[in-house]
Amino acid sequence: MNIYFACSITGGRAFESVYQVITRTLLEDGHEVPTAHLAESNVMALEKVIDPHEVYSRDVDWIRACDSLIAEVSVPSHGVGYEIGFVLEQGKPVLCLAQEGIAVSKMITGNPHPALQVKSYRDVAEAIKLIREFLSGSICE
Repeated sequence: MNIYFACSITGGRAFESVYQVITRTLLEDGHEVPTAHLAESNVMALEKVIDPHEVYSRDVDWIRACDSLIAEVSVPSHGVGYEIGFVLEQGKPVLCLAQEGIAVSKMITGNPHPALQVKSYRDVAEAIKLIREFLSGSICE
């Protein structure tokens, strides 16, 4: 499955280690993750040299090609919110994950779109469990 992984870059990297475990697990499970590099510690340096128009074009192409989007939304991000809306408009399934106890925008938690799931997790192992359930569920078939 082609999965677009979304996470905060410029908004903050407090959950970078979680991003890394998620992308590594998705890749190990045999999924294609064109955005896996966004989880890496050097992402700011990698993305800094790319023109914003190129980033937008590249990411929109990846979004159009994806089967689903998984977003770690514990850190607020304009880009991630935009990507979630973009994917939902295409009718593709979206899983938003946030660490338990963290407030997530009501534009996400209040969205009734049938392809959207919003879940909280206590630790990265639970996040991985939720991702695997999402990917094996009927919403992704």
